[in-house]
Amino acid sequence: MTNPQSRTTRHHPLRVAIVGGGPGGLYAAALLKRLDPTRDITLWERNAPDETFGFGVVLSDETLGGIEHADPVVYEALQSDFVRWDDIDIVHRGVTHRSGGHGFAALGRRRLLEILHNRCHSLGVKINFRTEAPDPDALSSEYDLVIAADGVRSTIRETYAHVFRPRVTEHRCRYIWLAADFPFDAFRFEIAETEHGVMQLHGYPYAADSSTVIVEMREEVWKAAGFDEVTLPESIERCAKTFAEALRGRPLRSNNSAWTTFRTVVNDRWSHGNVVLLGDAAHTAHFSIGSGTKLAVEDALALAACLQEQPDVAGALAAYEEERKPVVASTQRAARASLEWFENLPLYLQQPSRQFAFNLLTRSRRVTHDNLRLRDAHFTEAVEREFGCPPGTPPMFTPFRLRGLTLRNRVVVSPMDMYSATDGLPGDFHLVHLGARALGGAGLVMTEMVCVSEEGRITPGCTGLYTGRQAEAWRRVTDFVHTQAPGTAIGVQLGHSGRKGSTKLMWEGIDEPLAHGNWPLVAASPLPYKPGSRTPRQLSRAQLTDIREQFTAATWRAARAGFDLLELHCAHGYLLSGFLSPLTNRRTDAYGGSPERRLRFPLEVFDAVRAVWPAERPMTVRISATDWAEGGTTAEDAVRIARAFAAHGADAIDVSTGQVVAEERPEYGRSYQTPFADRIRHEVGVPVIAVGAISSWDDVNSLILAGRTDLCALARPHLYDPHWTLHAAAEQGYEGPGVGWPAPYRAGSRPPQTGRTDAPKPRLTLDG
Repeated sequence: MTNPQSRTTRHHPLRVAIVGGGPGGLYAAALLKRLDPTRDITLWERNAPDETFGFGVVLSDETLGGIEHADPVVYEALQSDFVRWDDIDIVHRGVTHRSGGHGFAALGRRRLLEILHNRCHSLGVKINFRTEAPDPDALSSEYDLVIAADGVRSTIRETYAHVFRPRVTEHRCRYIWLAADFPFDAFRFEIAETEHGVMQLHGYPYAADSSTVIVEMREEVWKAAGFDEVTLPESIERCAKTFAEALRGRPLRSNNSAWTTFRTVVNDRWSHGNVVLLGDAAHTAHFSIGSGTKLAVEDALALAACLQEQPDVAGALAAYEEERKPVVASTQRAARASLEWFENLPLYLQQPSRQFAFNLLTRSRRVTHDNLRLRDAHFTEAVEREFGCPPGTPPMFTPFRLRGLTLRNRVVVSPMDMYSATDGLPGDFHLVHLGARALGGAGLVMTEMVCVSEEGRITPGCTGLYTGRQAEAWRRVTDFVHTQAPGTAIGVQLGHSGRKGSTKLMWEGIDEPLAHGNWPLVAASPLPYKPGSRTPRQLSRAQLTDIREQFTAATWRAARAGFDLLELHCAHGYLLSGFLSPLTNRRTDAYGGSPERRLRFPLEVFDAVRAVWPAERPMTVRISATDWAEGGTTAEDAVRIARAFAAHGADAIDVSTGQVVAEERPEYGRSYQTPFADRIRHEVGVPVIAVGAISSWDDVNSLILAGRTDLCALARPHLYDPHWTLHAAAEQGYEGPGVGWPAPYRAGSRPPQTGRTDAPKPRLTLDG
């Protein structure tokens, strides 16, 4: 590329090169030409005008609204060809459940391209079909702006991969795009349980006489069924036979069809000089949420708007990337959740068919319990009845039993370290903090990690249960909860900091060693947590025995202090977690090496604690289900760990992730840790507590009703609002036994009135 910055100072680019004639590239060409007819816009497409893959394209009402405001001519042409429908059918073990109110619009991909071709030609865009684009360096030198809309295998992206830094992930299912010569009357998901494994059909109409049909299955099922050894016509015939009932006995046809695996594309950067990525070249989203064309069209809208609004090309490309990246990242998280749901579909086959349907509909977290109720109240209420919700009771306010303890609702105040103790003693702060959250209506309030010894503290401000005075102070807290918030349970989380101890208070420098007053650190292996951290001593066999006895002594005090539930902290890189992860346990004795040996000491501690904890009171275990680091604990390992604790008597597994090694790379997002809990619940058959970025009562209802978790633990929402559960009840109009307003607070049990908020304006509006 020769001096890519040389052409980026012009107010509006006059010469534009577009590589790729898919919907995104064509729509960008039409918009840019319409905004400024003096522009010289040239597009290269290697295929013929009518040569494309796939069949139907689905667009949302939101995307259509953007098109309507930006180019009414294109919108009107689309309107005349759209097939519209509202229903989704889910077929599970011969039972069909229909959910309505979803609002789909689709048309043939060839027709969409034809509309965009005509619009580009009418505006004067030059399109070179059956032509490879010139070299990217040459384009960037000759044109003011180069738009790379050349798809998932983008040549331009790969040319400048050192700048864009793409990450391409191939997934575990094989799929093929096909079509049937009749229209489905709904979006249809059908599951086929064959002798080779589970296969699924995704189908939807795109014309008055045609439907798209996608057949998908895990790679191992695809091979077991012999699809890797037969011709394409034989594959298509087998697919038609597998789903003969859904297809009404009709054949399937292909269009450049081939079995493939989905590739998720993510780029660190979207522009380089005057070259910018658009659509699949920049990002992909799994077909199961139907967002590929939608995202490309919205990219084109945003890019055109930014080029109008910004003073130069460089500013426009920066604004485009800043605007679109968060939107795309959110869509990709939803698409990833949907993709993984279908990859793991066999986990859910034993669910009741209506709950299975609800689970499928809410798989991406874009559709939730609340908006599904708005779309189809009859269907949602039927799912609730089968789940066991009394009339008018949201799922989150149904009771749940753990051993001898019945929680009146499914909300847990998650353990949160407060770093506000002196000499391990909980004081007035802890009484007010935990007491306020107990008054706030949650079914279970958990303490912070309470340390089993002075040397087991994380910071000097951590609480403990290693003295009688501490137990008495905790009794003051539990007495308040039981007396002033009857119906709320309080649990204690016991742990030992391990190599992450002797550090500053969080707000003074999280995970940073104390400047003075340090205490010795111990761990599974002598490995510092991060550069600059102190190195712990490897625990000897005698020391392991001592620590196990510290746990049992603390457990005895916890029972005397009146806690209703005890959780053993085996997560987040603290001592017991350090034994479980291969990244932190390098021992060569009986407590290191294989997964079974790494489990040995945490299980010894669990057994010792369970032996002294009252039999009628439940015990849970918090684990890190992944280390988010190469070579660390995986989701598969987490299932084995959970199964081991369940076999030893754990009543539930509290499923967190990460914080085990400093070099972790978490994949943050809404409810991002829930899939790990979901998998453990279904594979192990043990109750689970889901944690991690669950922030709304709608999320809690959705996760509970779908059967992905039994309880939801929320941390930051309870810091923002101690009465989060009471307010959730008020906002849903619920006044039943699943939550109780303290008598002094009943006057505040109705949500206050709020002011009006105006809807956002369309992103791009043009006259004429």
